[in-house]
Amino acid sequence: MTEPVLLDISGPVARLTINRPERMNAMDSAAHLALSEALDHLAGDEAVRVIILTGAGERAFSAGRDLKELAADLTGEERAVIDGRWARTTRLTDRLEYPKPLIAAVRGVAFGGGFEIALACDLIIASEDARFALPEPRRGLMPFAGGVHRLPRAIPRHAAMGYLLTGREMSARRAYELGLVNEVVAPAELIATAEKWAADIVACAPLAIASIRQCVARGLSLPLRDAMALDYPTETLRRTSEDSIEGPRAFAERRPPRWTGH
Repeated sequence: MTEPVLLDISGPVARLTINRPERMNAMDSAAHLALSEALDHLAGDEAVRVIILTGAGERAFSAGRDLKELAADLTGEERAVIDGRWARTTRLTDRLEYPKPLIAAVRGVAFGGGFEIALACDLIIASEDARFALPEPRRGLMPFAGGVHRLPRAIPRHAAMGYLLTGREMSARRAYELGLVNEVVAPAELIATAEKWAADIVACAPLAIASIRQCVARGLSLPLRDAMALDYPTETLRRTSEDSIEGPRAFAERRPPRWTGH
């Protein structure tokens, strides 16, 4: 059986590929479980600094949840297998403070849950043919895996409501104009561009990256004064770390810093 999610690690950068191109990389329970297990593994791998998430093939990042599995007439035994997978799954969209930076490299469609997965990442790099949509209301559903909450936080409210209430598609260029996408590139340049962003993150101090991500995650919904006054555990670690000394020292000595993560 073909693995629903592929993992490739090259130095400090890992790449996860949703590998169901025949189904537009739609996520069934097996794919969700495989992605969950891969994310758990990478969270504990200290050598991995950044994760790139993409989809196999040229047509889709992910078309979202596999509605065929959802609508299938299953036996009790088949349903128990699926329920067992979900019981062992923690979706990326539910991981509000995942410990590693995530870059979504989107080619083709990112619809429904696929768009929600991209929204849960720190950066989104899109190919020129990428398209985004939350079409759930057209199916009697709603984007409750973060889409209905993350999209209005990522782009202006009225723009977000326009897409949420209609299920309309958003082009890569429009997503860039709205500030949702960090860069739009030719399809052939997508992965290389994501890797360049990953390399720039890796060049920074690990504890500084962790502190920035935690401050954003915990402080964004707070009033500015409260956010600035909040105690952030990762920032306490960074302030007292060897790397907080190494950075200025390397600058003064005109050499690249040697980060230890401590």
